[in-house]
Amino acid sequence: MVFSTVITSSSYICLPRATRPITRRSIRCSAASVSSKFDLKTYWTTLITEIDQKLDEAITVQYPQQIYEAMRYSVLAKGAKRAPPVMCVAACELFGGDRLAAYPTACALEMVHAASLIHDDLPCMDDDPSRRGQPSNHTKFGVDMAILAGDALFPLGFRHIVSHTPTNLVPETQLLRVVTEIARAVGSTGMAAGQFLDLEGGPNGVDFVQEKKFGEMGQCSAVCGALLAGASDDEIERLRKYGRAVGILYQVVDDILEAKLETEEKEGENKKGKKSYVSIYGVEKAMEVAEELRSEAKKELDCLEKYGEKVLPLYSFVDYAADRGFSFK
Repeated sequence: MVFSTVITSSSYICLPRATRPITRRSIRCSAASVSSKFDLKTYWTTLITEIDQKLDEAITVQYPQQIYEAMRYSVLAKGAKRAPPVMCVAACELFGGDRLAAYPTACALEMVHAASLIHDDLPCMDDDPSRRGQPSNHTKFGVDMAILAGDALFPLGFRHIVSHTPTNLVPETQLLRVVTEIARAVGSTGMAAGQFLDLEGGPNGVDFVQEKKFGEMGQCSAVCGALLAGASDDEIERLRKYGRAVGILYQVVDDILEAKLETEEKEGENKKGKKSYVSIYGVEKAMEVAEELRSEAKKELDCLEKYGEKVLPLYSFVDYAADRGFSFK
């Protein structure tokens, strides 16, 4: 439900300083100054290539063929940024974990992410006929097959973690915590709760909707990477807060960019009363919220200075979420 919009006509957005005071803190290991030199695009696109290959291998077409084709259509969709798996890998490497240990969970996160988007797009939910510039799963395969594809992707993700994670790299107790974390994030107190309140309509609960629909996937991705690497409980909680802030930030900026690209004819459209900071409070307020979220995410990385340059991918991820400083095309 997060990191899902692809907007390529404008790669940059300038966020102003918020009108109320925001405490800005920089990581003392010089991440604030060095992050601009870190090549996030190369790091990210390299991971996309590797993850795409592993996803292709993980979802091979078998009987019943149409379900698998529908699953592959969404999971392997062209233009997917793979933000959840990339964040998972970066968090794992931050705490000294092996990238090979993170790949199965990274793939599972993308499966779960794709499943949530398939269900979100359904006519009974957000009623979106397109996704990433292509027909939505239900538009392409029908509502019945889209539901089945989403239903199948959730358990496939869990199975992939259990069956493909090297046991010599990740103890079973840590793996159990990873599975539990993903189940919590997508369940009735997580993303499903956010979708429920979003369907209710009206201006109330925008913070809850944003946190559950978009923040959950971000925090789950970061936390899973930390769990795989054996991070401490305190470090895991910092990554949880970091991921939540980045997940919401990414969506808020998507909504701002989308609002700025709207034509006068489309102005005022709001699919099924979608709750966003832009739709409820307007673009200017949403830009303030985005700047606050950027600050919150970076603040949580302050206490991880002992990891030095390993924190740079996550630090740079924040600025990309806010500024969209490069295109993947």
